[in-house]
Amino acid sequence: MFKTGDEAVRWIHSRKKFGSRPGLIRVNELLKLCGHPEKNTIGIHIAGTNGKGSTVTYLRCLLEMQKLAVGTFTSPYIESFYERISINGKAISAEEFVQLANEFRPLVDSMDEDTRYQGITEFEILTAMAFSYFQKHADIAIFEAGIGGKWDSTNVFIPILTAITTIGLDHTDILGETEEEIALQKAGIIKKNIPIVTGNISQNAVKIIEEVASKKNAPLSKKNTSYQVHYVKQSPESHSPKDSISGEMFHFENEDFQFLNLRIPLCGKYQVENAATALQLFLLYCQQQNKAIQKESIQKALEKARWPGRMEKISSQPTIIIDGAHNPHAIKEFVDTVTEKFQQGKKYILFSALTTKNSRKMIRQMQQIPNNCLIITTFDYPKALKKEDLVRENSQFKYYQEWQQGIKEIVAKMGSKDTLFITGSLYFVSQVRTYLLDDRRCLEGI
Repeated sequence: MFKTGDEAVRWIHSRKKFGSRPGLIRVNELLKLCGHPEKNTIGIHIAGTNGKGSTVTYLRCLLEMQKLAVGTFTSPYIESFYERISINGKAISAEEFVQLANEFRPLVDSMDEDTRYQGITEFEILTAMAFSYFQKHADIAIFEAGIGGKWDSTNVFIPILTAITTIGLDHTDILGETEEEIALQKAGIIKKNIPIVTGNISQNAVKIIEEVASKKNAPLSKKNTSYQVHYVKQSPESHSPKDSISGEMFHFENEDFQFLNLRIPLCGKYQVENAATALQLFLLYCQQQNKAIQKESIQKALEKARWPGRMEKISSQPTIIIDGAHNPHAIKEFVDTVTEKFQQGKKYILFSALTTKNSRKMIRQMQQIPNNCLIITTFDYPKALKKEDLVRENSQFKYYQEWQQGIKEIVAKMGSKDTLFITGSLYFVSQVRTYLLDDRRCLEGI
């Protein structure tokens, strides 16, 4: 029996040795053993290469204004492991997690004794735990797919709505090497007769989704067809480091509604796309449930959205911004946002990633940022990028073995108009964020 949250989390982490294993046989068996909570869960399923977490957050805030207890299952975590299972933005408590872990430990042990189900993974166990928790405590739950969709362990329930936010080249060793192949995997979450919303997706990839939706008679809401979003560009006067993270404004319309001058606190044009996807999902939900819709409530809900580690300002003096742009698709959005919104001063970029990502492409993308100074580092995590992984690039960039020292040296030479961006792997960003927020002394006296 686990007595503390740390013990329970260590047990969960011990399953990392089994890695990521596509397939539903293990999670379905675990759900059967715990009474099939997924069959009693009213939920929404969201897949996509990037933008899932932000879309989940916007949608949660919108659903909360309907006085609902909204469960969210997301990954990875930025602030606390427990945040992966949350209700109305509040993470499951350590005590509740211990109780869940004690309920699931004997079930997992019994599965490990059966050769058919041995090696159930950390993510699969957490998925089943989330369904069990939400069945008891949530009115509705939003599940973010981990990798892909078709064989992801979250793909074990019949949702009331589904969404695919974006399609890009990531996890190509598992999902396929083209956008079309990846789209087919993510389209695996589409269910018969269940509405599907798509975000900012290329024509070739969305065509694959259209074909799957048609076969399953799933009503499809496409951006620029079923709904439109118009980005309102901010005035150039606000492009200093002090003001560039003030959020975004956009107009939204579909065949039934039009909302002008909606504001979101998260920065980046791609965040407008995520908010619009969430809003279309919310409007479909309200139509399904015959719920009233008020623009004022929608605006208040969107303004509440917070998603740590996404173009998040950690310090104003000096200006330090962290962004978990962990693959080329996300780095492109990062580059576009920095180029548009940070036109003054030098842009220092401290970057690290996992060796499973296309780091060379991401580095080339970041070199396009005007007046940049790109620095590479590593961090404490399996498969974290090392200097030797970039042999050909070694002479082109400064490299820090200790990112903490890198931050101190960069901050020491920053001018008042300069900005330090810390980006790359979400695991890297999480470690840096904790360090900077927990120990402000690291920035003092420099």
